[in-house]
Amino acid sequence: MRAIAPAAALCLLIVGPAIAADEAMKRVFACKGDDAAMEVFIPQSAVPGAGLANAKLDRPVTGAYTLDLTDAGKGKSLESVRVSLSADKKFVIVDQFTRKLPPTQVPVGGGTVNFDNRFGTNAKCSAFNQE
Repeated sequence: MRAIAPAAALCLLIVGPAIAADEAMKRVFACKGDDAAMEVFIPQSAVPGAGLANAKLDRPVTGAYTLDLTDAGKGKSLESVRVSLSADKKFVIVDQFTRKLPPTQVPVGGGTVNFDNRFGTNAKCSAFNQE
């Protein structure tokens, strides 16, 4: 019986991420910077319809951030991010925790932001969750 509990825990660790990866993602921001293009995706269950009114971001959700450096010959990377809504609902906060960068506040209506100081500068982002 003692051997079953650790084995079950190991199975949950292995299967858990695979289950999470099966959820459909929806692009909520498309951004174009000086050196790269960026996109932010969150689970479709957190944005069942268009616009901010249909977003379920009362707590952070884990999404994905793409950094497209194809024009620089470096390809396109994908990383996990935490996405949340500011208290005043004017900004969507994209936390690139895997790279330990400061969170980026993207205006809900779109605007120019800096995701990082290497490639994601002066990125002009679309409005949040527009189809």
